[in-house]
Amino acid sequence: MMTGSAADDLTGITGFAARGIDAMGEWGVGLFTLAETVVPPIPSEVILPLAGFLTRQGTMSLVLVFVTSTLGAYAGALLLYWLGARLGLERAISGLSRLPLVDREDFEKAADWFQRHGRSAVFFGRFFPGVRSLISVPAGAGKMNLATFSIFTIAGSGLWNALLIGLGVLLGAQYHLIDQYSKYLNYAVYAGVAATVAWLLVRAYRRKRERVGQDQR
Repeated sequence: MMTGSAADDLTGITGFAARGIDAMGEWGVGLFTLAETVVPPIPSEVILPLAGFLTRQGTMSLVLVFVTSTLGAYAGALLLYWLGARLGLERAISGLSRLPLVDREDFEKAADWFQRHGRSAVFFGRFFPGVRSLISVPAGAGKMNLATFSIFTIAGSGLWNALLIGLGVLLGAQYHLIDQYSKYLNYAVYAGVAATVAWLLVRAYRRKRERVGQDQR
């Protein structure tokens, strides 16, 4: 496990993630990844490089971090696949679009992308935040073969996770850079959250104006 002093040196969202990993170890990485796949609280772009860094320091197993993170991503994708298959596309979208920072139009775009690209959409969707949480729903609703879905999901998630973990391993060779990494990563995450919230507010405002304009016709 990570020492208390090392975890305390990290601040902000990076420090929070480090303390969570410190408490739960490699399986904590899998839980974070599962949660991020379903309802993104902390993006994998934060968790996995940090986990890779810890493997370089000898506090966690590189192989187990890769396995648990990929299993977590697959479990989250499988849950959304099951919801799509169980409820159907329309009901699943209606329910999931009520979640924070999720819009119905995002699901509809993911469904359209799946209709046009099929298995490729499932594989490449794992490389994009947000999309990797949505693409499983139309795959389930469309009754995509579960084995095929699993293969492409695990392959895409595994490759993406390996890239992020590898970045952390490279960072681990430069331990003196971790403070700078933590600081600037926090800035990037906060800026990304602020930009996302601003974009959602602007989009909601524009749609409200469009509905008002249509009602006045």
